[in-house]
Amino acid sequence: MRTKRWMSVLSMVGAVLLLLGAVLQMTRWELAPYLYLAGALPFAGVQLADGYEGTDFVVRRLRRQQMVGAVLLVVAGGMMLALRHNEWVACLSIAAVLELYTAFRMPADS
Repeated sequence: MRTKRWMSVLSMVGAVLLLLGAVLQMTRWELAPYLYLAGALPFAGVQLADGYEGTDFVVRRLRRQQMVGAVLLVVAGGMMLALRHNEWVACLSIAAVLELYTAFRMPADS
């Protein structure tokens, strides 16, 4: 139970850093990609580490979509560092749609 609480806190802190880094990237602050990645890595790590052992096909599909979204969040951070234009916005948008969709569709008890 205690580990679940720490994972939740780590995910929330990661989400806040992720959002702050994305907003600051739009202002072209040079450290924004690092702030974004400092949030994306723990956020994605928590989502990837959270497993589903059940047999419900819908929840398994939603978990796979959630994992793809988490990986795309990290890829968007890499794009912020490697590319000089706003290509990362497309990757972040796809990740955000996947994360939002799974957040609303996934049952609370899974």
